[in-house]
Amino acid sequence: MTHGRAPGAPGARDAARRALRGLVMAATVRIHRPDAGYALDEPGTFLGSGYFVAPSWVLTCAHVACGGEGGEVVVVYEPAPGRGMSAVPGHVAAALPEGAGSVPGGWPAPDLALVRLSEPVDHECVYLSERPAAYFGEGTVLYAGWTVVDGHLRMLDGTLTVEGTIGGWTTDVQMRLGNNDLPDGVSGGPVIDPERGEVIGVLKSRSDHARGGTSTGLEQLRTLPVPAGELKAEADDLYQAVVHAHDRYHRDRQRHPDARRHTWADVQNQLGARPGQTLSPDERVQLLGRLADLPPPASTRSLLDLLGSLPDFEAPAPLPAPRGWRDGLGALYEYALDDGALYLVLDYAVHVMTADRPFLATSTPAAEEALWAGVWQAAQRLGPGRRSALLERRRTRMAARPPAPVGGAGGRAGAATGRSSVLVEIVRRGWEPDHCDWSVFVVRSDGEAKRIEEVQRVPLADLPAHLSAPLKEAFRQCDTPGRPAVLQVATEHSLLALDVDEWRLGPEDERLGTQRPVVLRCTDRDQLMEDGEYGPYDPYGEKREGGGSPAAVVGGDRRLDVDEERRARWRWLHAHPVTAAVLDCDDGLRKPVPPVEELRGLSHGTVPVLCRFDGHGHEGGTDGLARLVRGGFGVALWRRRHGLPEAVCGEFHRGTLDQIAGPAGAHRLPEAVHDLRSRLRSGRPETFWAHGIALLYDDPHQPLPGAGDLLEAP
Repeated sequence: MTHGRAPGAPGARDAARRALRGLVMAATVRIHRPDAGYALDEPGTFLGSGYFVAPSWVLTCAHVACGGEGGEVVVVYEPAPGRGMSAVPGHVAAALPEGAGSVPGGWPAPDLALVRLSEPVDHECVYLSERPAAYFGEGTVLYAGWTVVDGHLRMLDGTLTVEGTIGGWTTDVQMRLGNNDLPDGVSGGPVIDPERGEVIGVLKSRSDHARGGTSTGLEQLRTLPVPAGELKAEADDLYQAVVHAHDRYHRDRQRHPDARRHTWADVQNQLGARPGQTLSPDERVQLLGRLADLPPPASTRSLLDLLGSLPDFEAPAPLPAPRGWRDGLGALYEYALDDGALYLVLDYAVHVMTADRPFLATSTPAAEEALWAGVWQAAQRLGPGRRSALLERRRTRMAARPPAPVGGAGGRAGAATGRSSVLVEIVRRGWEPDHCDWSVFVVRSDGEAKRIEEVQRVPLADLPAHLSAPLKEAFRQCDTPGRPAVLQVATEHSLLALDVDEWRLGPEDERLGTQRPVVLRCTDRDQLMEDGEYGPYDPYGEKREGGGSPAAVVGGDRRLDVDEERRARWRWLHAHPVTAAVLDCDDGLRKPVPPVEELRGLSHGTVPVLCRFDGHGHEGGTDGLARLVRGGFGVALWRRRHGLPEAVCGEFHRGTLDQIAGPAGAHRLPEAVHDLRSRLRSGRPETFWAHGIALLYDDPHQPLPGAGDLLEAP
């Protein structure tokens, strides 16, 4: 059925098969009706099976997913072996064929559905094959799913023989499977090629008259509707968004330095799989991850033209036609000659690297360079003639490529300027750290601040309820149609972990961060400057006993230098392109925020990003943020990790680069973060990386009330 044999003794191969089985079962889920509630093991609400294909995405049969009400379902899964079952709500984002659910009778082929989770959770994902399942004409496949055994829900897995296809070379081709019983409930579960260790399809139905049933190939997902308008971002095309997220997930898992469990590529390597007889599983995962960092093909037609232009590739286009970069790579595997397979794959990658773009993300140039670096490293296995040919191909195609439109990854420029805003000032009571005093101000567009209300000695935990009425009044005074006022929250650095954007002012109200831009300001900047990095310093800059290198000098030139740097940074950020820099995380491993003197050496166009921020006193938390404040930064971004699963950080790093960096200045950031929060709350998986995101936006030209100068709206 497939190429490749596992090295070593049969016992090693059996161990690899067991590891593959574990990976499959970890990603296989149950689909329940939305009324499942807390009765996760109740067979009465059970609809069928499915499996995670990308972070926050489940693939299943349409007849399973649409058995709920209004497209709402509950996905039941096990986060890790032995941790018990968990449940998360989901919504059917797409079902194929469209509109079939309104027709009486069984759901016709391809009978596929994508379920989008309503909140981020930590889970495993299967590895999806790049090549059409119709290439499997004979042999054995594995399957998994859930069923009811003696009144209890149980996971089931086993083997099935491939007995041919139904439909021939059409867009609704299915594989016929036999030689085993398929009980109720396993529909929607994965079908796996055991030789290559990859998922090739979805169990669709069982046979009415014999053992076995049918399955639908993953390539049928290519028939998902193509957006009618211009692509502005990856998320505009559901197919591209899901498969790109899948490939980045496996790339990031494979290269994560703190991984404890076998990855799919690890198991594929143990099985002896070698895609296209040229790439190792790890090489394939890395290549697909790099391709997924790029914008998708401009169209299916452009991808077909690209494949047709490869000198060493002649083959009929499979059905459905390739739609994404991974599909094109999969097509190469079947037709590449052994002696030219590697060159063909690398030549394809160069064509992808230099293809026309439907849009550009800020990360696109860096992604192109990363792809070329990987290509050139692999090209060292070729002879000098073919290496030279790849270099020349890249040069000529780069020279001929027209400029591409820039996608909208940044919010409305200037939307937060020149209008009234609302300011909340929170002061922690030093002798009662769990209580605070607060004030609410309306800040007019001319800079005058008017206090609405102030209250003393309020429990921090009760702030949303106490602030509800005055904030609503302040918003009424500042909001204009279509332009909600910015909410500034000013507090000391130890309280910047407050999740104000998550507050609701009433049980039926939207979260504040979804309603409007919410930005943070630091009220104890002066105190931090006096304390320095290692303790207080005298006015002449001499270290106190036991101290370290000074970060600032009270009353001396050094302090004035830092204040001027802060103003200079702010002016530069609002007049020039912005660069995002993750300072406390390196490929998933925590590292300390650099010392203040090193931070001051960063370019004025840098927006620091903290991936590992923890507002509960751990390293990398408020102390790291204090260093940024002492370093003169008025704009910074972080995510609150409290309550989040420990997950790979690649999507957060990539997301902040695309959303924060760019040619527009920092004035767009309050609206950009607001837009992210709004899309996050609407359940868009491409924004789940932004869960807990927070923005420091502290203008040095806007003193807080009582500082002696009028405020200006941000």
